[in-house]
Amino acid sequence: MTSMAYISLSKPYRWRPRPFNPQSLTLLRLFSSTESPTGATAATESATEATEATESATEATAATEAVAAAEAAAPAQTHVPKPKQHRHRNPEKTEDIICRMMANRAWTTRLQNSIRNLVPEFDHNLVWNVLHGARNWEHALQFFRWVERSGLFKHDRETHLKIIEILGRNLKLNHARCILLDMPKKGVQLDEDLFLALIDGYGKAGYGKAGIIQESVKLFDSMKELGVQRSLKSYEALFKAIMRRGRYMMAKRYFNAMLSEGIEPDRHTYNVMIWGFFMSKRLETAKRFYEDMKSRGISPDLVTYNTMIHGYNRFKMMDEAEQLFVELKGRNIEPNVICYTTMIKGYVDVGRVDDALRLFQEMKSFGIKPNAVTFSTLLPGLCEAEKKDEAVNMLKEMVQRYIAPKDNAIFEKLLTLMCKSGDLDAAADVLKAMIRLSIPTEPGHYGILIENFCKAGVYDRAIKLLDKLIEKEIILRPQSSIELEASAYNPMIEHLCNHGQTEKAEVFFRQLMKKGVQDSVAFNNLMCGHAKEGNSDSAFEILRIMGRRGVPGEADSYRLLINSYLSKGEPADAKTALDSMLESGHIPESPLFRSVIESLFEDGRVQTASRVMKSMVEKGVKENMDLVAKILEALFMRGHVEEALGRIDLLMQSGCTPQFDSLLSVLAEKGKTIGALKLLDFCLERDCSVDFSSYDKVLDALLEAGKTLNAYSILCKIMEKGEASDWSSTKDLIKSLNQEGNTKQADILSRMIKGGEKSGQSKKGKKEAVVAS
Repeated sequence: MTSMAYISLSKPYRWRPRPFNPQSLTLLRLFSSTESPTGATAATESATEATEATESATEATAATEAVAAAEAAAPAQTHVPKPKQHRHRNPEKTEDIICRMMANRAWTTRLQNSIRNLVPEFDHNLVWNVLHGARNWEHALQFFRWVERSGLFKHDRETHLKIIEILGRNLKLNHARCILLDMPKKGVQLDEDLFLALIDGYGKAGYGKAGIIQESVKLFDSMKELGVQRSLKSYEALFKAIMRRGRYMMAKRYFNAMLSEGIEPDRHTYNVMIWGFFMSKRLETAKRFYEDMKSRGISPDLVTYNTMIHGYNRFKMMDEAEQLFVELKGRNIEPNVICYTTMIKGYVDVGRVDDALRLFQEMKSFGIKPNAVTFSTLLPGLCEAEKKDEAVNMLKEMVQRYIAPKDNAIFEKLLTLMCKSGDLDAAADVLKAMIRLSIPTEPGHYGILIENFCKAGVYDRAIKLLDKLIEKEIILRPQSSIELEASAYNPMIEHLCNHGQTEKAEVFFRQLMKKGVQDSVAFNNLMCGHAKEGNSDSAFEILRIMGRRGVPGEADSYRLLINSYLSKGEPADAKTALDSMLESGHIPESPLFRSVIESLFEDGRVQTASRVMKSMVEKGVKENMDLVAKILEALFMRGHVEEALGRIDLLMQSGCTPQFDSLLSVLAEKGKTIGALKLLDFCLERDCSVDFSSYDKVLDALLEAGKTLNAYSILCKIMEKGEASDWSSTKDLIKSLNQEGNTKQADILSRMIKGGEKSGQSKKGKKEAVVAS
């Protein structure tokens, strides 16, 4: 190990060709675990090794150092000062070089040839050491098969046992079984230890864990068929394998078979059986085997007592566990840390934390030091019992002794306990203790502290923790198991957004978003924060993200965003935000509608303002009628007549009647005759209330503009409704029609006027508008 460490830390060596020195060849024998042949053969093999070293700089590092050392040791021809003596490091062993070569290069013919050239002869020690030092099971298996198939080495029992153990540990049990069953064909005799390694592999990490106990049993049964004598060791290995899967009935059957074969169980056998029965929750069976053990004259040892106490703990039978604990001390058996820890766990599980503390102090008084399991067992009980001072002292002891608990969830309970008791400094010390113990802190740990700092109003300390959380990207760690709760990050984000630090809040929340957090409260706080700070575009970007993720926005957030755009003189963006607000199901208040409409109108965006007005009316908001009149007038003035009439129709359907007389008068005065004509026609078709003077103004404007046929048409409609027959310019219109050659229209109009005068049916006043349903 020392030489390996030296090589890994040394600088990369650059190969430089050196003159051939015959004395250096003898030193290459240092790198073989066997003795090299002497004479010309040895020189030839050493030269081959030197040639291979020139081809691969990595494998030849050690050889190069040996050559350099040999040259330094050669007799000098001239007098030179004696160099300062340095301590020479041990050269790298051959098996270590081979393992490194297999780890760094693919298993190819070239690598195999390199290994052949490096090793003159493969002996038992070298092969076993290479198998033992291989970086993974594949390298070991490849080397095991290669040396055998290439005729370089004939495997014996020890190398077979080694590869079976390696494969068993790595779950490659089919490979191991094939190698085991092929041994008789190679002339290698099977024995019990070979089967034990494989049965143990099935039970610990192979088919035993996967539930295929039959493979372990089948292998055990085949021992007898293959002529391998089974002893107590074989049965104990089988008991362990099948008990791990809870097959206690099968274990009992094989236990009885063992007795029938005349094999007597010992203390270890009973310990395994009792442990298995408790694992399967067979209390009475475990107690019966315990009594049977004592009836056979086998005294329980510390392992037996620990097993029984642990079993009673599983059934919450602390009185029986205490009796056994007293019994073992009465027999002058000193309880160890495992025994004390087991008792402490039992007390904690039944809520007897004071008794657990008593045993903890007793253990230390006898010079037995608590281990990581002891602390991991007792600390949760102290937290549940809210024994803060004892928990703090125990944590300090852990830090002093640099003992990290087995379960990191303990620190979450400690933080919660300290915060619940109001001792925030002690809670911060828990986080420091985690760092000192090299325990990775998780987002949830920071979250508990941040939440309680915010509750206590100590926001500066919360922000410092948040800065660490963001800087180290603790939230994004994939191995995190304790995530931040909404109760921790929402108060923090709200505080930052209310105090001009929305940008930091967004960086924090974007890390949470990468973990799948979609909290509407946090989103809306970010929108509000950006809007308050005047960052309207950033606020709208948050709004877009919310839309893509289906997160609803709050009305206040939209209102702040809209007002932010309006304050910056960006009415079009304000209108876009208003549309998003409407799409999300919120109904803006009348003042908000008014602000957007006014801003758009003043910016010259009349049609856009008209669309906002339409949305307002459709949502049942009937205020702001003064703005409605301005928008309608502007639409008519700009020639958007059809759009204006559509808005008027919508208003009337909503129960809102515009001021027609005012609109008609303005249009007539400003010469917008087409708009006035269509509006008046609209009013006549819907029997809207229009003053006679408005008729006269429109007719005068049409006549003045030379649109006599339009004037004739609208006058006929008016007279058909019986609205007016005393228009002062009627004769002028008849005259104009005759002059333009429209004599037929002039004649009809004359007869209508005369007929109206005879009947005397001229109606004055107004009609109420009939609202279209």
